[in-house]
Amino acid sequence: MNLLVTEAEAQDWLRSVLQVDDARMDRLSNLVALLLEENERQNLVARGTLAHVWVRHIVDSAQLLHVSRETLPEGEWLDLGTGAGFPGLVIAALQPERPVTLVDSRRLRTEWLQRAADALGLDRVSVVLSRVEDLPSGPHAVISARAFAPLDKLVTLSARFSTPDTVWLLPKGAGAPHELQVLPDSWNHLFHVEQSLTDENAGIIVGRLLGGSAPRTTKAKGKRT
Repeated sequence: MNLLVTEAEAQDWLRSVLQVDDARMDRLSNLVALLLEENERQNLVARGTLAHVWVRHIVDSAQLLHVSRETLPEGEWLDLGTGAGFPGLVIAALQPERPVTLVDSRRLRTEWLQRAADALGLDRVSVVLSRVEDLPSGPHAVISARAFAPLDKLVTLSARFSTPDTVWLLPKGAGAPHELQVLPDSWNHLFHVEQSLTDENAGIIVGRLLGGSAPRTTKAKGKRT
């Protein structure tokens, strides 16, 4: 597999592999412009990544539509800890017909997300200011989270948003295989790791959660004296 390194390679990949048309490429270009402008006001992404924004943020997000090895189910996409809108805002820009819910616990981030969604004409985006723990339960077709929390914690927090048909797409760093290996056996899952197209040291955990629960912890009883 060839990694995407240059901005031109990233944009060519979007057109040739994802078949992104001119209208959606324009929408992504507008998203990049909005990001660059807002990053002068608040630190949405590391400044050092802006010279490679198409690789590091746009395609790094868009590749989730490609790595699952199966057609993603229709229905609402839930992006947890969305931050600057990656991957959720990119997914919404590429699939404007899909309902996408962007969740973040930081007010400035959610205000930016709403402004960006409005500016891009993404009327099926819902921006939610909340901690994941406080979200109401309910099934979603796809769940994503970009380096939001370790896998075991993320699954424990988010299993209530999932059904056996929900596809999970979780961009991770080099520790993706280890996170999957140490996921407790009590979770019945079909997760595997895919290589990132944008970082040779990063992996994406992909799959379905069939059931199970977090392991119970017991407190040791102390002796009375």
